[in-house]
Amino acid sequence: MAANILDGKAIAAKVREQVRQEVEELKKKGVHPGLAVILVGENPASQVYVRNKEKACEDVGIKSIGHRLPASISQEELLSLIRQLNQDPQVHGILVQLPLPDHIDQKAVIDTIAPEKDVDGFGATNMGNILIGDYSKAFLPCTPYGCMVLLEEAGIDPAGKKAVVVGRSNIVGKPVAVLLLNKNATVTICHSKTPDLAAETRQGDILIVAVGRPEMITGDMIKEGAVVIDVGINRLPDGRLVGDVHFDSAKEKASWITPVPGGVGPMTVAMLMKNALEAAKRTVK
Repeated sequence: MAANILDGKAIAAKVREQVRQEVEELKKKGVHPGLAVILVGENPASQVYVRNKEKACEDVGIKSIGHRLPASISQEELLSLIRQLNQDPQVHGILVQLPLPDHIDQKAVIDTIAPEKDVDGFGATNMGNILIGDYSKAFLPCTPYGCMVLLEEAGIDPAGKKAVVVGRSNIVGKPVAVLLLNKNATVTICHSKTPDLAAETRQGDILIVAVGRPEMITGDMIKEGAVVIDVGINRLPDGRLVGDVHFDSAKEKASWITPVPGGVGPMTVAMLMKNALEAAKRTVK
């Protein structure tokens, strides 16, 4: 039996509509949520991502405050801008589009963003709060947050289940593993040094893949009835977009699966909107 499709596009639209309604209510209290979006250089993929985020802001009524900076900008100039935005009461969230040019220290940039405006959820303070399970002060990183909402929408409770995460990045792999652990899943994190990847992935009731290698996980590596969330998005030489999971073979084994495109991607942007809204709500006394 083919898997049910976890339609990220439809679920993201639902999240965005909820955000739009709450933004309207917040405006009535005199607070207009504002998101500063910083793009350094002219990376084509980054330009597309930023445009998508700015359009999403427009759709839900969040004020998008764009800063397009040349790739030659110095690290100190960039940090100075972030410090100014930290102090600006009209800016509730700050997003710096990654990757940054090689001469800029990415960690220094992320750490300069005030924790209460770190709507990407990448800073050490946010990560620490997530690790100890204190979500009241944290912003969940948008892609892992989106993965958890997809599970919730499908009625899948991670408690007591074996979750396998393939990938250990600070942006997806590590935080999504912690979020699953905080939901009482038993979590295994796999990576390039895992000796028998297929033996691990076949144990996963929930399998989340975020490695950036096209169609690396095939159907024979998936447990019968598993929930498969494919975070990867890769463009093949023929122009097709595919995930890190081989969709056609995986859907024959899985009970639920995300498509690529139209799965996790729309959720990432939707959860950014939700975080920006939450940042603004926290300023209301």
